[in-house]
Amino acid sequence: MADPTIQTFCCHHGNGTDMAVTIMQEFNTDAYNAVCIFSSCLGILGAVYQILPRQEFSNRHRWLSFSAERGRKIIVWLAIADLLASLGVFTRSTIWMNYKNIMPAVEDDSSVVFCAISSALIQYFYTATWIWTLIYAIDMRFILSEQASRTTYYHLVAWILPAILTATGLSLLYLPDANCHTTTSLKTAVVRILPNYVATYVPIATVMIANPCLYHKSSRDMEQIITSASGQFTSREREILDAIKVKFSVINFVFYMCWIPNLLNGILLWTLWFHLPAEWIIAIWYIMALMNPLQALFNCMVYRRWRNGSEKIILPWRKIEGCYPTAHTEPSPNSLSNSAREEILPLLRNAQSVNGYRNYW
Repeated sequence: MADPTIQTFCCHHGNGTDMAVTIMQEFNTDAYNAVCIFSSCLGILGAVYQILPRQEFSNRHRWLSFSAERGRKIIVWLAIADLLASLGVFTRSTIWMNYKNIMPAVEDDSSVVFCAISSALIQYFYTATWIWTLIYAIDMRFILSEQASRTTYYHLVAWILPAILTATGLSLLYLPDANCHTTTSLKTAVVRILPNYVATYVPIATVMIANPCLYHKSSRDMEQIITSASGQFTSREREILDAIKVKFSVINFVFYMCWIPNLLNGILLWTLWFHLPAEWIIAIWYIMALMNPLQALFNCMVYRRWRNGSEKIILPWRKIEGCYPTAHTEPSPNSLSNSAREEILPLLRNAQSVNGYRNYW
């Protein structure tokens, strides 16, 4: 999981009087690592499923839908970041369980280095998943306003911003001597420990606030576009719009479910530090260990096309064997013009194909 509290355990624990050390005495690290390994394995499977190439189907036309083209590219990069984060959790927990302790022993510099590096990588890739989640919602707005994709800017933000946040937060925490547990004043704690919490929780909170607003505006735009495309707003159009709203709501719900425990953990730690309910904190750690890596599994469910038979996974070895022949037909001028329009506004179909919306959702 990506949490600043666990990252502080990478520090040398000094004389053993720190509150974190006190909590760790009641913490079953083997059970915690087992939960991390279990959830990260499911996350790896979900991410791999999401990355696999797929063939998408519609009733009469090869519509270039949002999930098949622009949205699909964002989803794949989100899944790659999820995959690398889950692999990091799996590797770290496996080594912790078999070779090293979560909290390094006195003078155990190798454990400190391993814990710091592994935590930094996990933090980096999870921050990238939060950025890609936000980018998906932003690109939806661009599509509905018929604006081109900002692919280069997406990658710059999604990979560079997490590096800056992770490096800043963890450098202040660990440098120069990885002795963050020896801080005795509030000022030192605020200067060394708080920035890492801010670097972690601000991106999560931003997605939680921004994405519902972006999806709400997208839903309103979709209502206007569907009405103008069909010239009417019957029960069929209402059903289409309701399906869109449900999908947006489920995407937001999954993100909240996976990351609210982390925010709750930070709030409790910084408001109740001197009267910390250890049992509650430990329970939240187990929930985070389960839910954070499961983001990849849930994402492969909510970002896919929901209608049965609308897509088919192309397994690499079956593709090599030639199970998916490619038709070599010359496109007609009409199909080219349709493709150009769909590339600009891929979520939408023409007025004669309102039923086709069901194939996407």
